[in-house]
Amino acid sequence: MGASSPTQLVETPAAPDGQEPADQSDPASHHVVLTERTPAGGEPPNEPVWATGADLPGWHQPPRLEGEVHADLCVIGLGGSGLAAVAEALDAGQTVVGIDAGPIAGRAAGRNGGFLLAGTALFHHDAVRRYGRERALAWYRGTVEEIERMAAADPEVRQVGSVRLAIDDQEAADVERQLAVMRDDGLAVEAFDPTAPDAGVGAAVAEDAVGLLVPDDAMANPLARCRRLAARCVDAGAQLFTDSPATTVSGNRVTTPDGVVHCDAVVVAVDGVLGAILPELAPRVRPVRLQMLGTEPTDEVTVPRPVYARWGLDYWSQAPDGRIALGGGRDQGGDEEEAARPEPSEPVQDHLETLLRERIGVTAPISHRWAATVGFTPSGLPLCEQVRPGVWAIGGYSGTGNVIGAMLGRIAVELAVTGSSDRADLLFDT
Repeated sequence: MGASSPTQLVETPAAPDGQEPADQSDPASHHVVLTERTPAGGEPPNEPVWATGADLPGWHQPPRLEGEVHADLCVIGLGGSGLAAVAEALDAGQTVVGIDAGPIAGRAAGRNGGFLLAGTALFHHDAVRRYGRERALAWYRGTVEEIERMAAADPEVRQVGSVRLAIDDQEAADVERQLAVMRDDGLAVEAFDPTAPDAGVGAAVAEDAVGLLVPDDAMANPLARCRRLAARCVDAGAQLFTDSPATTVSGNRVTTPDGVVHCDAVVVAVDGVLGAILPELAPRVRPVRLQMLGTEPTDEVTVPRPVYARWGLDYWSQAPDGRIALGGGRDQGGDEEEAARPEPSEPVQDHLETLLRERIGVTAPISHRWAATVGFTPSGLPLCEQVRPGVWAIGGYSGTGNVIGAMLGRIAVELAVTGSSDRADLLFDT
């Protein structure tokens, strides 16, 4: 979710947020609030488990935009990709205003699985087949560099690797193909040993299970990470505003219900709701709902690194305090997961609970159930382009936005500030 696990889009079983179409003149209708409310029936609130560990010393949400402000660059969307764009612009000596319809990382950026994975939304061997080896390697190596950059900037990013676990013979054969291609391309990868003392993928895993381990991958509390980044951006001089949805967008002027941003360029970084801000992109980025659940702290299992299985459709990890965060099962919800509100649904949550109890072997109480909207594209590659004069858009990460989004946030600033980017030329058809 929102960058949580690779997705399988070609020649294998279908794999890997959504909401009802909203009035496009009202981007605030896409705002997801992190509430403390417990719905009727005693179910957990639609809130990510990460909120329990995201209280930073002195943290407070930035204010609402009221009145007029001026900056070189306006960034719309203050999730991971938008905040990366803000940080990049500050490093380039630009003055920056950033706005969001809700709180910092209130959408998928703070509600995903926390995986920081190298590569595109496709497994690497599939990316090679679809995009060609040169472009697939450019995406992979670029995202590895981005993970290393994140880890160097934030000590809470844990570069512990990730595991892809096969659940049947067909997937095991595909894992072997992925392993071979990654080795041929000189990428860091190992055959996964389920009998190793630190294997830690769950209780019901056979000793002969097939999988691979990618040591370059990492994980973090995504909500806390975005809050730390936002605080650093404010300290460096950025003006950030929340609860301030963009109502009109042009290259030199962005309006909100109570304010105006005057600027020289705009970067729109809202992933799954790109079509609400920029209707011309709606046909190319479809909103899809992804769901997760979280548990109370437990020592029943030890999961030292993120795990994804069943072609990337299911994924789980364990936070430092012992909580399990488990997501996926989008195929269990069928068409309801397309263009649906970012709220948990019974079929998907039932699947996740069964997986938690029977495969991972955790009986700890479920404390959180939540959903978010992400943007999917037909190719599996995201968008990074100028859609109006002076307006650059990034999004459509197909469920893997934590790393790709940050990388594209920085590339979009290069394009908006200088008009060119060698990295963009390598990653996209230009």
